[in-house]
Amino acid sequence: MLFAMITTVTTKNMISIPASVGRRLGIKPGYRLDWQIPPESADTLSVRVIPDRATLSARLLGSGCRAAAKRKLVDELVREREEDLA
Repeated sequence: MLFAMITTVTTKNMISIPASVGRRLGIKPGYRLDWQIPPESADTLSVRVIPDRATLSARLLGSGCRAAAKRKLVDELVREREEDLA
């Protein structure tokens, strides 16, 4: 599904993110936008949303616990260190 919206650039090269776009992408104050121009296109712009550090941390919270439930991570680390020293 294509989602398109047109915004206007001000004289100071600023834009406003439409509320519907902000809601759909979960953009909040403190988030950054990574603007990229694909090399094969002169008039296409790609924007990637980069959440703030707190949000990134919250997403990672618990991921180690999920991995640890499947593997014995400390035992693996000790074994790797022993192999490196051998």
